[in-house]
Amino acid sequence: METKLRASADVSAAAAPDRAAKMSGIALDALRKKFPARPVPDEWPTSVLSRGEVLDLLSAPPFNYGTSNGLQSRLGAVRAVLTWLESFPGESWQMRWRNSRAEEMAHTELTQAVSDWFLQRRKAFKRDNLGTGVLVLVCADVIRVNPGWLLSRGSNLREMIFKTRDPLGFEELRKISQLGDDWTRQTARWAQRKIAAVMAFKGGGVKDITVGDCLELLDIPGKSLAWRYTGNSLLYSWLHALGCFPSDAPTSLRGIRLQSGQLTPEQLVDRFPLENRPVRDLLVDYLKERQPGIDYNTLEKLSRTLALNFWREVEKINPGICSLRLDADVAAAWKDRIRTKTSRVRTPDGTSIEVSSPRMGARQEMLLVRAFYLDIAQWAAHDPSRWGLWAAPCPISDSEVNLRKEASHRKARMHQRTRERLPVLPTLVSSVAEYRKSTERLLAAAQGTTPGATFWFDGEEFLVPPGNRIDTRVVELDTGRRRNLTHEEHCAFWTWAVVEILRHTGIRNEELLELSHHSITQYRLPTTGELVPLLQIAPSKTDEERMLVTPELADVLSAVVSRVRGPSGAVPVIPCYDHLEKVWNSPMPLLLQRKFGGENRPLTRQTISNMLDAALERAGIVDVTGEPIKYRPHDFRRMFVTEAVMNGLPPHIAQVICGHKNINTTMGYKAIYPAEAIEAHRAFIARRRALRPSEEYRTPTPEEWDQFLGHFEKRKLSIGTCGRAFGTPCIHEHACIRCSMLRPDPDQRQRLLEIRDNLIDRIAEAEREGWLGEVEGLRVSLSAAEGKIAQLDHSVRIRSESVDLGMPSFTQVAGRQSTAEGPGSTSSGAAH
Repeated sequence: METKLRASADVSAAAAPDRAAKMSGIALDALRKKFPARPVPDEWPTSVLSRGEVLDLLSAPPFNYGTSNGLQSRLGAVRAVLTWLESFPGESWQMRWRNSRAEEMAHTELTQAVSDWFLQRRKAFKRDNLGTGVLVLVCADVIRVNPGWLLSRGSNLREMIFKTRDPLGFEELRKISQLGDDWTRQTARWAQRKIAAVMAFKGGGVKDITVGDCLELLDIPGKSLAWRYTGNSLLYSWLHALGCFPSDAPTSLRGIRLQSGQLTPEQLVDRFPLENRPVRDLLVDYLKERQPGIDYNTLEKLSRTLALNFWREVEKINPGICSLRLDADVAAAWKDRIRTKTSRVRTPDGTSIEVSSPRMGARQEMLLVRAFYLDIAQWAAHDPSRWGLWAAPCPISDSEVNLRKEASHRKARMHQRTRERLPVLPTLVSSVAEYRKSTERLLAAAQGTTPGATFWFDGEEFLVPPGNRIDTRVVELDTGRRRNLTHEEHCAFWTWAVVEILRHTGIRNEELLELSHHSITQYRLPTTGELVPLLQIAPSKTDEERMLVTPELADVLSAVVSRVRGPSGAVPVIPCYDHLEKVWNSPMPLLLQRKFGGENRPLTRQTISNMLDAALERAGIVDVTGEPIKYRPHDFRRMFVTEAVMNGLPPHIAQVICGHKNINTTMGYKAIYPAEAIEAHRAFIARRRALRPSEEYRTPTPEEWDQFLGHFEKRKLSIGTCGRAFGTPCIHEHACIRCSMLRPDPDQRQRLLEIRDNLIDRIAEAEREGWLGEVEGLRVSLSAAEGKIAQLDHSVRIRSESVDLGMPSFTQVAGRQSTAEGPGSTSSGAAH
């Protein structure tokens, strides 16, 4: 995977210039107008010297270095070149050099042409004299040669220019570059050669180089893209640190070359070819109206949606359309297109095919278009002269942009993603930690081995090739694979640091990239005096600054700071590019920075993604289907919230730590099952079982079960049903007519009337016979019987008062027909 990372980095580095030339052409043109390059005149004092004066100049310091034989050899080469140049017209040596058209010929062609010229005149000429003579004349500023021509010759231009033209400037450059006497690094050597080439072409010393001169280096033709662009960013950073440029100059040439900066609304729309010019102007005006209230990233997405995904597609569907009023079929065709996206994928046999898939953000795209239509309609009411012409019905209904269901689906997908990644997080953490230690031991073993010798590590034999290199490289003898151990150890360390910081803090990706040395602070507890490390998170998405108490991060942050410290002990201050807002932030001592190409550069989003992918591949982490699991920085943020809440952290505290303005956002990150409901129900069951005797939950015997069933058989009475509970005695000693648990049966009303009449006769008999002891009891029974009869009559009356609506017939629900009056009228049916 490391080889794949390096290969993709090389491809990206090689392809970036051409990609950048298209993306940043407008920004480069503006910078070239603001910082023009120094022109090369036709003549200057040293270019109009006579032949003898030139030879006298080259015989004096600082050109008379070395031995006398070396000096005479250089002067002989200069005489030969001057003799050849004198054959061309011109008032100065520079004009004669241009008229010779030497820079238009290849080196072998030019050498052959000069040799033939001397041969025709029967004069002696050494082929080596041409390159030496031209180089000496360039160092003396007699002629000025295009940097591309000089760099392609592979001469010792760097040493001679620094020695003869500006030795003091060279010493300052050496100090500012912090490379000491080690000039073996390829990128640094190329940067120095290009500085020397600029001095040879423009004249002057190191501090005379301008921003425009450096911009011209981007246009130098070369044998390869790597040859053409190697060292440009490094030399620009050196000269910027040396104070050669004005204060408003860009801080990085790499940023100028690779980034386009913020584009105007006109430039944003013109990225996509639109046929209708008035609609193009309308989109530009609309973006200008929206620009003050939104950030640049939102503005760029809005321009892409309206210009490319909306109007460009509409023009393809209906060529020649010139109005926002879309026909129903055109609107339907566009909606079908926006709901799908087409991407090119590479098949196993190497061919590229187009594959269509549903667009996840189709509703958001349509929502932006709907907002565009509604804004135009609203603005037309206030300024009809400007917007009224374009007001049109919106082709997108409110139901088509309802995001509630889509938000639920997205939440479910994110929760499932978190549930898949949280259980395997410990595996990833242990894997990156072990790989970091392994690469450190392997690098130390290689550095302790003599070049040309072999060593063993974990059962494998490695060869350290001879040669003086900054990076430690070895060869696996079993496979023959070449490995850059310095690069592997570098990737292993930063992968470990990124994983540890993300999983302990849950910060966003942009907050991670903007962590600086100033972010590390400490707080002393007033009670115990203990120092608590704090990590200050700079405002990003919500523009809210927050502090994180992170004692677990102390070792990680200490290791990061120790790694990025410069020779002076301080963390280098470097600029950071905001890829969303397309602006350069102020230089800061960023924690996530590395040495790349001789200069300090911050880690990028793509670099972090590549490192995480490589770590997951090494760990062999796959999902249930066997496919590799991908981690992204925001996954760690969701896992951080989920794990914190699961371990008892109150949600409102998690909200403050994460910097969310709404606690619902924090709870949406909590991708766990409803443990609260499950645990509460289990506790309720446990409490209920503890309160009731356990004997009630035993299996009943057959006798008990028969007794239970017999209870319901004994509840049937002559005048109704008894409703007393199982196992309870009759409280009225079977005087059912008096019992409130008796539910009389309406069919037994006549029997109740007979009982009532019998009670009346018995009361009369008791009074007649003088049985006064029974009169009171009989009257209680009579009152209960009359109550039961009244209860039955009331239930019957309620039932008789209810109205049966019945089921409607077909003729009742069919539409009525109405006949219009008057002659010539026709009848028509209307369904209601």
